Amino acid sequence: MLERMQALEADCRAAGLLAGPAEPWTVYILRCADGTLYTGIAKDVDRRLAQHNAGKGARYTRTRLPVTLVYREPCPGRAQALQREHAIKRLGRPAKDRLVARGAP
Repeated sequence: MLERMQALEADCRAAGLLAGPAEPWTVYILRCADGTLYTGIAKDVDRRLAQHNAGKGARYTRTRLPVTLVYREPCPGRAQALQREHAIKRLGRPAKDRLVARGAP
């Protein structure tokens, strides 16, 4: 799937529909007030964190405020960020805790 998304992006760039290099995206993990973890992607993590804490983020976090940023991982493009987000969401809680422990926000 990633290859198809990258090929589509390359075709769009060749046709002049996209300008410049792919913008960097970030996969992030938030710790909610109830101790659960939420994983998402964003171009501007600080702005997205503020949206979550203002109750304007994902439905999951709205009832678990406040949230704190515990992990961030840069990705070269949206497709890669979505793929990494999916991989992180498939991890069990102990694996996510290890990821958070070795990464820095």
